[in-house]
Amino acid sequence: MDAFGFSTVPRISVGAGAAQNLGAECAVLGIRRPLVVTDRGLVELGLIAPVLDAISQGCDAVAIFDGVAADPAEAIVMSALEVARAHRVDGLVAVGGGSSMDVAKVVSVLMTGDQSLQALYGVDQVSSGRLPLVLVPTTAGTGSEVTPVAVITTGETTKAGVSSPVLLPDLALLDAELTLGLPRAATAMTGIDAMVHAIEAYTSRIRKNPISDMLALRALRLLSSNIETVLDNPSDIDAREAMLLGSMFAGQAFANAPVGAVHALAYPLGGHYHIPHGLSNSLMLPAVLAYNARAVEASYGELAGELPGDVLPSGDGLVSWFEQLILVSGLPTTLQAAGVPADDLPRLAADAMLQQRLLVNNPVDVDEATALALYEQAWGG
Repeated sequence: MDAFGFSTVPRISVGAGAAQNLGAECAVLGIRRPLVVTDRGLVELGLIAPVLDAISQGCDAVAIFDGVAADPAEAIVMSALEVARAHRVDGLVAVGGGSSMDVAKVVSVLMTGDQSLQALYGVDQVSSGRLPLVLVPTTAGTGSEVTPVAVITTGETTKAGVSSPVLLPDLALLDAELTLGLPRAATAMTGIDAMVHAIEAYTSRIRKNPISDMLALRALRLLSSNIETVLDNPSDIDAREAMLLGSMFAGQAFANAPVGAVHALAYPLGGHYHIPHGLSNSLMLPAVLAYNARAVEASYGELAGELPGDVLPSGDGLVSWFEQLILVSGLPTTLQAAGVPADDLPRLAADAMLQQRLLVNNPVDVDEATALALYEQAWGG
């Protein structure tokens, strides 16, 4: 066996109502003046008020930044940093989806060093430490609570990633009660996103290892066995917790065995049309799975074996199961249905070539002509 390494967060806390312990958790980490990073939607849903109350029980002062938006831009990061500095915070608690957690990760670093935001982009570019950091997901999708990566929007259609072990939090806290208000479409998108993480980690060309494999398989089983339950019965707390666990396991897997072409081709869709990340992955998944199958048929058979129901243990079985899930979830099944103009496909293919940090992980090479063919297949042509 080749030598390999595996990294993850030092502490994980899981349980319905676990967010009520956040004040005590902050005290353990020495956080007295935290900044809570979230989005206005969660505030309006009433999810944040009880979390703030819980945090305040162990802290002297609690500041809040609720200006996070999907695909957070650099301006949002800098606004959060301004609030953090104004309140002289000594730690960060993110409560939300991947966007909130990514903003908190980056701000925790910018508060301690003298690097600019732009200097952080890339792999292992962080030269400082960070403030204490707690991440609390409210969706079962990104796995950002256990990954060393933050993705920031840098322009109209471009994104950049900060990838460093420094971004792994001190604590990932999973409380299924915080996911109960997630709408059906968001539940479907984020759940499929998490399953893509598991699949791509399991077939990653580089750094795939026995631990990431174990986590990816378990993640896919948990997610696939519970996603239709939470779609049909969104108040099922046990199924919601299983989805959170599956998302976290998938996050741990792809944090060590990186994702590939599904994500690489999904990013331009988000950049140009602001299609949610999970939906972008869903739209590209069947085409990329079918393309990769010739190289990883055995692995796809093993993955298909984790799915519920009578699924053929093959690439065809894997593709068919996901096509059916996407259909019953009510999500758009083609790029055409998602409003992507056919004339834009060549531009998307060119932009996908900028995602070489992801494409190098794919089990089969993807050049620009191949990317265009995959977009055409996903478009419905």
